[in-house]
Amino acid sequence: MRSLKLLFYSKVPKMKIVHTPEELREARYALNGRVGFVPTMGALHNGHLSLIQKSRAQNEHTIVSVFVNPTQFLAGEDFATYPKRTQADIKICELAGVDILFMPNTEAMYDACEPSIIAPSTKAYILEGLARPGHFDGVLRVVLKLFNLTKPNRAYFGKKDAQQLYLIQNMVKTLFLDLEIVPCEIVREDDGLALSSRNVYLNAHERQEALLLSKSLKVASHAIMGKERDCEKIKAEMRTTLAPLHVEYVEILNRDFDTIPSIELGNCIILVCAKVGTTRLIDNLWI
Repeated sequence: MRSLKLLFYSKVPKMKIVHTPEELREARYALNGRVGFVPTMGALHNGHLSLIQKSRAQNEHTIVSVFVNPTQFLAGEDFATYPKRTQADIKICELAGVDILFMPNTEAMYDACEPSIIAPSTKAYILEGLARPGHFDGVLRVVLKLFNLTKPNRAYFGKKDAQQLYLIQNMVKTLFLDLEIVPCEIVREDDGLALSSRNVYLNAHERQEALLLSKSLKVASHAIMGKERDCEKIKAEMRTTLAPLHVEYVEILNRDFDTIPSIELGNCIILVCAKVGTTRLIDNLWI
């Protein structure tokens, strides 16, 4: 994996690390100027770093959270084994110029008696939500809590989790939240593999097999550049490329996550999910 590309700042204030909502509120209210927020589950890589750097460029202050959120994991998923690199994450955020790093535990974030957030059934129970029912309820629940605590002007999310990005944008719009969601481009290894904290699960052979996801998207891109517009034909070509893997879905939707019969240039997303060994990976291409 490529080394982290850290930008060093000559006048970076000392980063404050906080662990409770009370500490976060106090630190947040001490900030003057625009605040950018980057929520993460830790095990930071260049994809996360690109979000932090974009926030640094667009705001006077940046808050990062590191919290492996239990409510978005289903039974049998990798919550207990999700990669954790606490000291490395702290150092990365410090060197990247983060102002506040929020690292709560589960008890700090959840109460035994609290309202739930239910993601929209029509858009949250397809693709990722079909394979992981209830996953997005947990995502929206924790993100709303984090927005309420950090009160950012802007929040930064990667396009790799395209369905998550759409649902968060929808939540911000429909709940009238006063912040801007900034979508950020997918960051890839030199060979095309989309960065993911779960890539550490892959052995050397699986690492090579994982390249079939990005290869299938290139196949789709070449077909579109060749004037192919039929979504079913493009998906069939992608599935041929992905044949060695256990494919969960290959889909082409518009950016409102509606099914479309033909490519709409500037308004569609090609999405793929497959298991490589036991590791579930996703990738996509915005057209």
